[in-house]
Amino acid sequence: MSAELIQRTQRRLLAGNHFPLGATIQAGGVNFALYSKNAKRVFLLLFDTPDSEPSDVIELVERTRYVWHVFVEGVRAGQCYGYKVDGDYAPAQGMRFNVNKLLLDPYAKAVTGKFSNRDNLLLAYQADSPELDLSFDARDNSAVVPKAVVIDDVFDWQDDRRPQIPFEQLFIYEVHLKGFTAHPSSGVRHPGTYRGFIEKIPYLKSLGINAVELLPIQECCPEDVVLRKGLTNYWGYNTIAFFAPESSYSTCRGPTCPVEEFKTLVRELHKAGIEVILDVVYNHTAEGDERGPSMSFRGIDNREYYSLTGSAAQPARYYENFSGCGNDLDFGNPAVIRMVMDSLRYWVEVMHVDGFRFDLASVLGRDGGGFHRTASFFDVISQDPVMQHVKLIAEPWDLGSSEVGNFPVDWSEWNSRFRDTVRKFVKGDAEQLSELGSRITGSADLYEDDGRSAYNSINFVTCHDGFTLHDLVAYNRKRNEANLEGNVDGRDDNYSWNCGVEGETDDPAVLRLRRQQMKNLLCLLIFSMGTPMLLAGDEVARSQGGNNNAYCQDNETSWFDWTLLERNADLFTFTHRLIMFQQICPVLQRRKFVLGVDSNDDGIPDISWFGRDLGSPRWNDPQARLLCYRLDGGEIPSPFGRYYLLFILNAGTATEWVELPPPGAGLAWYRIIDTSLPAGEDFLGKDNLVRLEPDDVYITNPHSTVVLVAY
Repeated sequence: MSAELIQRTQRRLLAGNHFPLGATIQAGGVNFALYSKNAKRVFLLLFDTPDSEPSDVIELVERTRYVWHVFVEGVRAGQCYGYKVDGDYAPAQGMRFNVNKLLLDPYAKAVTGKFSNRDNLLLAYQADSPELDLSFDARDNSAVVPKAVVIDDVFDWQDDRRPQIPFEQLFIYEVHLKGFTAHPSSGVRHPGTYRGFIEKIPYLKSLGINAVELLPIQECCPEDVVLRKGLTNYWGYNTIAFFAPESSYSTCRGPTCPVEEFKTLVRELHKAGIEVILDVVYNHTAEGDERGPSMSFRGIDNREYYSLTGSAAQPARYYENFSGCGNDLDFGNPAVIRMVMDSLRYWVEVMHVDGFRFDLASVLGRDGGGFHRTASFFDVISQDPVMQHVKLIAEPWDLGSSEVGNFPVDWSEWNSRFRDTVRKFVKGDAEQLSELGSRITGSADLYEDDGRSAYNSINFVTCHDGFTLHDLVAYNRKRNEANLEGNVDGRDDNYSWNCGVEGETDDPAVLRLRRQQMKNLLCLLIFSMGTPMLLAGDEVARSQGGNNNAYCQDNETSWFDWTLLERNADLFTFTHRLIMFQQICPVLQRRKFVLGVDSNDDGIPDISWFGRDLGSPRWNDPQARLLCYRLDGGEIPSPFGRYYLLFILNAGTATEWVELPPPGAGLAWYRIIDTSLPAGEDFLGKDNLVRLEPDDVYITNPHSTVVLVAY
């Protein structure tokens, strides 16, 4: 039932080379190379425009190491192309070849458009059914699906230099590229685009950010089930092209524009001293489960790219699904590891990015069973010279397991235990002191035993997935009705507290308490040992109306509302000052774990813990809500000389009279921060610090964070 393709071209063809994979511009033309171990025939189709009939149909007859290749003379940058791959169609055995389907090159560096029209998606489907003769779809979809584009890597980088910021000095800002400027209030010329983001770089500088972690910007395809609801995949965790920047974020329709504009964004961020970390999704693809469309990998070689499973009678019909998205890529296969490594190197060497945050990274460690920190992919990435110079951050879990603290030595991790502990403590939950002590000192219990440092812990209180900071103190329960899933999606264990009223309110007392709680959470995030990550908009109290799973809300629910910058200027100022204080204070950028020892012979350990009366904290008392600790600033060489910082964390409902340790000979205690005080008094500048007199006690208000300095 396969279509009979016949070679049709006037171009001169040469054998070409099996390396590199993809479409590579060379002298006189382009080398095309496609990996498929199980294909029987492979055809390259060239198109003059994205919606035209193919101008050339070229059968690839050369095959080396399972790579089909050809050199086509006269092809230039901007050429649109796709593949048709012929072979067996036997889904029960994992074979899903269909020569009628035009397929996207897995190495496509640009894509002509979106697989976003439902009719286009349907034409990419191979309906799955045990009745194989009924399931094979003979419709040709070449006219309606997007094509890959040949890209010239030449770009004017203007002597681009990577900031190369060490982890201990890094402050990460997790942000959605479109959502940052899509709101009508953004005031940019190109809202929701790479160029629009460039216009907001001065804002990032004014806040104190030196690294942006961009939610996925690799070409994404929204799921059909989401499109049928009139929604879309806003977050972008459904990648279809791992080398191509998202086309919808470009300001023009030219096929090369997304590449050029993304490079421009990276260049301008680097000029501002800001690193670029990409949130990448290599655990699955946009092709979904066995009922999904054949857009690329599935039709090129389903058995090679995916981790398959099934019954004895149908051993390879179905897919492993630890990603929860229908399929998992097979990281036990060298071909998959090579494709991912080629993609990573491309983004580093050609696109100049500085690091990666790997979505559901536990999937990457599954090669032949459960998670292994010595899995093939981790070994390969640890030996790659290009990857030695970039930041590797894991989201250390998937649907099968949580592996927080279990990744290899060259990886940092999103620390979900930090998130949950800080949330529980600030809301006033019992039995949190001992756990909190571990989290705010860099989680040595998770990272010290395998040679990592405190800064391998990426500390966060909120992220794109869950409540915003505002909603964390305004909602006890999620409000996800707009996602049209019956409010069953999203986490139920948010560890949030609405401060007495659910949702929006005009009660002044509730609003004051919410503001105070947000400041408490920000203090713990920014002053804890580890690498802090702030969710974009938390500094101005951005709300999603209680939606804690806004993955499909490409609207004002998710977008950054820039009117909040004026309405919540006090919170922005407070956050900015926290960041500046953390960045100028070396003891808050300590790389090594604290040990409770005196290493500079001043009689004061690097860290000292206290209760309200200078005794030990009530670590194991379930009713304890107060924790105090002192850091010896002199332990870390700095221009500030001898100084000490004292932190008083009161998550209880009662006022506490806290005894202060002696400041030291010739020193005095000064108040820097008290989150219970009104704006303007909550964070004092160096020229108006309040000296404590007497300096042996501090009256600490309920639900407050206090920071004192002795110098």
